[in-house]
Amino acid sequence: MSDWKAMEREAERFRRDIRALPVTAPSDPLALRRRLETRYNFAAPHSLCDLTEDVSALLRDHTVHVTHPCYFGLFNPSVRDAGIVADFLAALYNPQLAAWSHAPAACEIERLTLRHLGSLIGFDTETLSASFTTGGAEANLCAVLAALAHYGSEAGYDGVAALPARPAIYVSGESHHSFVKIARMTGLGTDALRTVATTPQYTMDPEDLAARILSDRTEGWKPLLIVGTAGTTSSGAVDPLVALADIAGEADLWFHVDAAWAGAVVLSPRLRPVLAGIGRADSVTWDAHKWLSVPMGAGMFFCRHPRAVRHAFAASTSYMPDAVLGGAEDPYTTSVQWSRRAIGLKVFMALAELGDSGYAELIEHQAAMGDLLRAKLRSAGWLVVNQEILPVICFTHDRIRCGQRSTHDLLQTLYARGRAWISDVVLGGNERVLRACITSYHTTPADIDVLLAELNYALQ
Repeated sequence: MSDWKAMEREAERFRRDIRALPVTAPSDPLALRRRLETRYNFAAPHSLCDLTEDVSALLRDHTVHVTHPCYFGLFNPSVRDAGIVADFLAALYNPQLAAWSHAPAACEIERLTLRHLGSLIGFDTETLSASFTTGGAEANLCAVLAALAHYGSEAGYDGVAALPARPAIYVSGESHHSFVKIARMTGLGTDALRTVATTPQYTMDPEDLAARILSDRTEGWKPLLIVGTAGTTSSGAVDPLVALADIAGEADLWFHVDAAWAGAVVLSPRLRPVLAGIGRADSVTWDAHKWLSVPMGAGMFFCRHPRAVRHAFAASTSYMPDAVLGGAEDPYTTSVQWSRRAIGLKVFMALAELGDSGYAELIEHQAAMGDLLRAKLRSAGWLVVNQEILPVICFTHDRIRCGQRSTHDLLQTLYARGRAWISDVVLGGNERVLRACITSYHTTPADIDVLLAELNYALQ
């Protein structure tokens, strides 16, 4: 069997068998290391065909199958065939996207895709600066660096220590913790993260935000950036983006929306109102490898201030090709990365295959499965504790609240049986609850029933 036939057979087998596989199976790290070290000391070569078979078996047996329809965990989706084909083509042709002149087709494919998605957010595509990133953490870093360049250009030359006042970044306790790393990487320090109170719905409290900004200014801080989250990791909550945009405008702060997961709802006419106000952001993070169902990783950064982006990332050196005439920009001058693969090809191909309306159908199907899970949980006596219309469902049970069962024990029972996967989370810094997210466009009502049966079994 040829190497290519082995790959084709594995792809067909995995797609055919995915529902029959356990979502997760126990793995012993020591045993797994021994297996690898015994077979591969890198002294002798292996045929690619045999390698393909063996690595496929390793991944099949020792992976939490996030593409499984009964995986209800983090924002890891089933992937579209178009995305898989695109990643194959990106590996085959291996375009280098640092310089436009080396990869004209790939660069223009990305530009077209980003301009279209940016227009759905509500940005002016004539002034839009956008790039593909490794993920949401990099996109969020881009936002902070662009904000620093916009409000404190001297930081690019003399460092943040030269700023006349310490910049402050406003997050909530439900914001993504990538901002902790970003505060360290940028030299701002984690004390620059000002944690704003949340409402009972786990969203940022605008009144507390306004009070914190005023108080920080009085104490000598330079309020820099407000982070509004559209689809928090814990509960899927969407911050009040309109109110946050108003405060940012009145206080002259950069307004960034971290829509890594929920940004996809701009494709859905029915769900789009959930993100009212996102178009007023100065910058937006959106991960295509979450709700757009393409392979890892495909983050996106959108910004309405191209001058700030250029100031944050521009670089020149003799070993790079000369800039291209005609308005084309070299990606290395407008992004964190230098050498870069064609990340956006899979987003382009999946979007071109489905179209906006096809994506809207997939997104709305997953939202409908979330509604169904909420209803079935309530009917079975579970307590749903968040009130989102997006498909992240946080729930508990009286037996958990009174201490008869714990979320940890319940999850261990689920994982041991391998028929479904969910997680738990602490909401609002208080209660630990169970969390289920619809991540697969293949999930059906029958899969919801599997999860409910497993939960009821584990609760006994």
